[in-house]
Amino acid sequence: MKTLFSFLIILVLAAVLGIVAYQDNGYVLIGRGHTTIEMSLAFFILLQIGLYLLIAFVLRSIKQTWSLPDIIKQHHQRSKISKAQKTSKQGLIALAQGQWKKAEKALLKNVDNAETPLLNYLSAARAAQELNEPERRDHYLSMAHKSMPDADFAVELTQAELQLAHGQLEQSLATLEHLRSISPKHGHVLNLLAQLYEKLHSWNELKKLLPELKKYKVVSTQELYRLQKTVFQHLLKQAATPNEKPDRLITIWQSLPKELKNDADLILDYCDRLIQLKQDNIAEPLLRAAIKHQWNTAFVYLYGKIKTDQPQQQLDFAESLLKQHGQSPVLLLTLGRLCLTLALWGKAQAYFEASMGIAPMPETCKELGELMEHLGDTEKASAYFRQGLLLSADCFSYKNLPV
Repeated sequence: MKTLFSFLIILVLAAVLGIVAYQDNGYVLIGRGHTTIEMSLAFFILLQIGLYLLIAFVLRSIKQTWSLPDIIKQHHQRSKISKAQKTSKQGLIALAQGQWKKAEKALLKNVDNAETPLLNYLSAARAAQELNEPERRDHYLSMAHKSMPDADFAVELTQAELQLAHGQLEQSLATLEHLRSISPKHGHVLNLLAQLYEKLHSWNELKKLLPELKKYKVVSTQELYRLQKTVFQHLLKQAATPNEKPDRLITIWQSLPKELKNDADLILDYCDRLIQLKQDNIAEPLLRAAIKHQWNTAFVYLYGKIKTDQPQQQLDFAESLLKQHGQSPVLLLTLGRLCLTLALWGKAQAYFEASMGIAPMPETCKELGELMEHLGDTEKASAYFRQGLLLSADCFSYKNLPV
């Protein structure tokens, strides 16, 4: 556009000059001493323009010649940058394809001329990690920091990720705690800390972190629920050791989020541990409410293990379930056990035998064998004990019961 504009100006000037020359050619006289030069005005003007163009051309040629080394240098630099971009691209593609050695080599080949050496070094560190070369990985992370000191946070975050993936849990913890001190609300830092605490089995620390995970929406609703459930399952387990007082177990249960108090697995874990600590009177109403809310044979099985100071009320409640679940072998087993607590031997035997008639279970065989032994029928007792052994009583779990 600029060239076209200049051409138009020259064309207009030439036209004006031609018109003026046609109307009045004029002349120019130049004299020096005894020498004189005479020419038309139009020719003089054309001569001046030609001279100006010649001088401009010469000056421009001198300037270009003078700056030739810089031009060559710039061209060479652009060529190196182009090569660096190409090899960086190849390295990132190789990294995505899992070609770790190829990726590491390509990412470092022209790293000094790369537009983003930080990205090259961080990616090379990931490749070295996959090659199980932690020393090279740490070297690349150090180089990444040197290439862009302002990107400290990004480098340390990558370092924490790689340390965690490599099983360097203590080192990763130190790095993440430092990052958290810098940015307490950083979602990815909190997420990595949650993963780390789970791997370290630091359940109390993970419990403290849960509100922040929820507040800042660091993980999905499903993942948050899983983490909460895992934390409280382990805390309940830790609180149910024989030497522990039940107060700690009860306090942990009371601290459960509302949505977890209806979780079947947690109810079972809590009630099972209450029974172990002889807190049957606390477990009974909880299991009763759980059974009313949701039919679960594991609840029913555990209900038969409870020994409260009001066994008749337990039996009455369990028998009220017969109308809807009379064909459940687990309910019949539980009814037999509750009858044993009340010394209702004949009724207990009837319930046990009815359970066996629907689905023989090792637990039922054991109860019947002990009842027959108590009643003095050793022959039947031995038969039931043998049958129980054949049903592999040792592999039995109340969490895997027939419906």
